[in-house]
Amino acid sequence: MPKGQQGNVIARNKKANHDFFIEDTFEAGIVLQGTEIKSIRAGRVNMKDSFARVKNGEVFLHNLHISPYEQGNQFNHEPTRMRKLLLHKKEINRLIGETQQQGYSIVPLKMYIKNGVAKVLIGLGKGKKKYDKREDLKRKQAKRDIDRAVKDSLKR
Repeated sequence: MPKGQQGNVIARNKKANHDFFIEDTFEAGIVLQGTEIKSIRAGRVNMKDSFARVKNGEVFLHNLHISPYEQGNQFNHEPTRMRKLLLHKKEINRLIGETQQQGYSIVPLKMYIKNGVAKVLIGLGKGKKKYDKREDLKRKQAKRDIDRAVKDSLKR
């Protein structure tokens, strides 16, 4: 999310930064049915295995799990249905061009509520290889060790 914009973050896709190099991000609206917004506001969203695809000039989000609303009875929704994302035509054309290159994917990064409306931050990501993931883990561990050493030296 660009600096200066506030949003109530509902869910994050922690796996996205582990599996992809995120090169660019887009803020998209999401088309919801009936009780889905109530479940989202309650924080009952799982983005773990979700991904987005461009189909017929529109972007759709797959495998985003929004749990059924408890008081929804017959008006409830299907938890993992395909949901349409709302983007400008220029952004969709850019996504089409980028995803046709090998290794690029559209990955949802987080879902939040901004001005009373549910938004999804999607990222254009290039898949990481196994050695890239190992390198990131080594870098994180080294940073933790340095921070720990600095903290210990300040205590003395």
